[in-house]
Amino acid sequence: MIDLAHVQWRKSTHSGNGGQCVEVADGVPGVVPVRDSKAPAGPALVVPAPAWAAFVASLRA
Repeated sequence: MIDLAHVQWRKSTHSGNGGQCVEVADGVPGVVPVRDSKAPAGPALVVPAPAWAAFVASLRA
């Protein structure tokens, strides 16, 4: 289990002001935590860092 209680979350630069925001936390070794900014106390997805990098690369392509 990864403790996410003290990580720094940041919004995606592509999130609009309409409430459809994704937040990620940097600095967690080997994984990228992802959550819905509208539900900060809710669950977070913990994605392996290589999978997250591939996902972001595919969005940019």
